[in-house]
Amino acid sequence: MKPAPRRPLLLLCALASAAALSILLIAPPPLAAHLSSLLLAFPASPYAGSPKLVFLLAGQSNMAGRGVAPPPPLPPPFRPHPRVLRLAASRRWVVAAPPLHADIDTHKACGLGPAMPFAHRLLLHATAADSDSDLVLGLVPSAVGGTRIWMWAKGEPLYEAAVARARAAVAAGGGTLGAVLWFQGESDTIELDDATAYGGRMERLVNDLRADLGIPNLLVIQVGLASGEGNYTDIVREAQRNIKLPNVILVDAIGLPLRDDQLHLSTEAQLQLGDMLGQAFLKFNSSMDSRQ
Repeated sequence: MKPAPRRPLLLLCALASAAALSILLIAPPPLAAHLSSLLLAFPASPYAGSPKLVFLLAGQSNMAGRGVAPPPPLPPPFRPHPRVLRLAASRRWVVAAPPLHADIDTHKACGLGPAMPFAHRLLLHATAADSDSDLVLGLVPSAVGGTRIWMWAKGEPLYEAAVARARAAVAAGGGTLGAVLWFQGESDTIELDDATAYGGRMERLVNDLRADLGIPNLLVIQVGLASGEGNYTDIVREAQRNIKLPNVILVDAIGLPLRDDQLHLSTEAQLQLGDMLGQAFLKFNSSMDSRQ
């Protein structure tokens, strides 16, 4: 049995977000579209029907984004691009613009996260290699703030919603799932039991995602924690470094600047992290190409 959390209000908010997300993502498209329309209206994209390189964004608040937007204009890596799309909660492809999780992580105020700078890094690389590149990227936000990794286990609402969302993203206009970008674990630093169980739970999560999505070698890029909510951050970080699965790579956020709450990454840190994630993905693909 799970030990009683020390922060029941935060956990209740996370559970409420998970429940709302599961309704939005697993509901039939007409109902999901109606629910999503009650939150925000997003512009459709002319590239909605184009094949895409898709990325599932999962985890908690630092993936959803809590970076504070500076006075306009936004830094270029955070700005919309016509070939960077986002799968809305209604399962409709729209032009990606921060906050990417506005209709996903609905119980918190979302801000700037790492996904837009990540996408811009990939587009920059594609254009440098081929000025006529027609690469279209599809971002699939699924992160919810305040969630612990047991809430992402197979059978839990967050897991089932993320899998349904990834399947819908690949089916909607065609495309391939390039990687899962995973940034989570801060909430698992509160309880010693959660911290010591983190490595095994993460490995089960990766194996379950690969099995349910039918991609045995699916790349998972996990972010090493830059902060934690409790006293067991070092235990979770050690677990992240010791994942014993192929095609799971670590991008370490330690040392990146934090906001005043000493928990969430600053806007500058999110920009740096997005670029680091992009470089890690490109390096992985380059190494795979060299082996073929």
